[in-house]
Amino acid sequence: MVREVTPEVDASAVLAGAQFIDAFCVEIGAAAVNAREACTMMVLDGPRWIDALLRLRNILVRPFGLKTSGEGAPAPGGMIGLFPVLSETPERLVAGFDDSHLDFRIVVDVSGNAASRRVTSTTLVRTHNLLGRTYLTLIMPFHKLVVRSMMGRIVEPAR
Repeated sequence: MVREVTPEVDASAVLAGAQFIDAFCVEIGAAAVNAREACTMMVLDGPRWIDALLRLRNILVRPFGLKTSGEGAPAPGGMIGLFPVLSETPERLVAGFDDSHLDFRIVVDVSGNAASRRVTSTTLVRTHNLLGRTYLTLIMPFHKLVVRSMMGRIVEPAR
């Protein structure tokens, strides 16, 4: 079961000045999964409704000059879906990008022992202007639904 938890990420180290942060956690039992594998399970081959939302988002933000899926500078750790990987260890993967309206990070942590592991996904956002604050307000109703759905994808293969 996916549950919302108190974020345990050092926001100042990941995205200094973040105005929004939330986290969701799922227990995966004894599954041997690293952070990249967990992020890949979350992001790739997701439900069609999430893909449709992303396509709609890209259409709506393009006139405002905002980045759309796959745009931007090459990422040091490559890409997982539309997320540029910024840093990575087996236990933690940080992905995200900076844009004119806001900066965004997703942190995927794998923790626990071999018998009882969990994956936590933390989202951090730092807005830059009215467009960023408006954008964040508009996507919030969808954010929690999308993250919960993505986190649920980790549990299915682990069972």
